[in-house]
Amino acid sequence: MKTIASCVQEILVSRPFLEEALSREIINFSALAKDLNPTISEMLRKPVKDGAIMMALRRYDPPANVENTVRIKNVFKNLGDITVRSNLSDFTFQNSKTLIDSHSKVLEKIHTKHQIFYAFTRGIFESNIMSSTSEKASILEVFKNETLMGSQDNLSAISINLPDGNSKIVGLYYQIFKRLAWDNVTLYEVVSTTNEFTILVEDHLVDKAFSVIKGLKN
Repeated sequence: MKTIASCVQEILVSRPFLEEALSREIINFSALAKDLNPTISEMLRKPVKDGAIMMALRRYDPPANVENTVRIKNVFKNLGDITVRSNLSDFTFQNSKTLIDSHSKVLEKIHTKHQIFYAFTRGIFESNIMSSTSEKASILEVFKNETLMGSQDNLSAISINLPDGNSKIVGLYYQIFKRLAWDNVTLYEVVSTTNEFTILVEDHLVDKAFSVIKGLKN
């Protein structure tokens, strides 16, 4: 049976920003209770008083904040080099039987160009290429018989070396994404390996994104 408290918990869990603001006591309980009243009344199928909701909000005990755990602090403290690459382009192609062959041809062309940025990811229905813009013409030529679903220039990549054992830390990526979202940084693409994490953003956001990533160490 649903209660006001269970409804409050369900809403807060589904809105992590709201939950964090509540735990940091930077939100007005009375105003929030009034704002949540229609939703909770609908969930319970009966009118609910703002005061009862406000009491449930004050009694709400959020789960332990992973940001403050020793393990995640150590990961951020021991972040490795942060590398920024500019002048990048992004391409999305529809998967086909010949797509991998085209990808192989690109690798043959760039395997001696050690300064080139290049990343390839394959999904169920589409594949993505992130590359230095200098290789744009070559990529489009090799993939000319493939279906280009979208492309974007004027992008920059920020790569972070993560310490060993990072894959065992609960909430690590959540903390990174949360801080970027708080600063209104829109991620164009995300690529990760076991110990390396790369985000792709539009050029006008790269300084802000770099500042957020660097700030993780603090």
